[in-house]
Amino acid sequence: MRALRILLVTVVVLGGIFVAVDRAAVYFAESEVEGRVQVTGATIGSTDVSIRGFPFLTQLAGEQLDEVDVKITGIETDTGGRRVRISRMNAALHEVKFTDGYSSATAARATGTAVISYEDLTEAAGDGVAGEYGGNGKVKVTGTVDMLGRPLSRSVLSTVTLVDGHTVKVRADKVPGEGIPGLEDLVRKKTDFEREVGGLPSGLKLQKVQPTADGLEISVTGADVQLAG
Repeated sequence: MRALRILLVTVVVLGGIFVAVDRAAVYFAESEVEGRVQVTGATIGSTDVSIRGFPFLTQLAGEQLDEVDVKITGIETDTGGRRVRISRMNAALHEVKFTDGYSSATAARATGTAVISYEDLTEAAGDGVAGEYGGNGKVKVTGTVDMLGRPLSRSVLSTVTLVDGHTVKVRADKVPGEGIPGLEDLVRKKTDFEREVGGLPSGLKLQKVQPTADGLEISVTGADVQLAG
């Protein structure tokens, strides 16, 4: 009986040690991956990586992780001479396989959400244009135009859509013309615009865009997504 108690205590102690070592390995691995996350053609502010599943060491030995959650803050890219910034992106990557001696990793599939704040949307829109949430899934865009030598500002409610799976299109539902010839065209030249959204990790694609109070919320999915390298 005493021997059985000693065996049980030993198993519990060894189990506790294994869990502690496993969790310490996870922490170290997360820190290493955070420092290696790269996005081709873009700069990133910060990354946060969480490795899911237990035990981690067993997954590591098999050179594949069940799930890795990644949060990237401040993805900046330049498209057509215009800076576009993704404020933050969260992605869940599944079946993450290591290659090249753990120097890089690729996820078989991924889902996530990218958010463009209205401050960043305003900067991407151009001079004399400001964007904010207009309620009911619309964006309120204010543009200032020159009308007969005088600055004239107009605000419109706009619908946001995706074009070709990589471009965000903002177009006013209606522009108040007030009977002034040419005013609508002038305003639309300011308030209607398209911007390509680059800077996503290789393999991720835009699926849907929805204006919210926090910004433009873009659903992303992908296959063979490169996590680090």
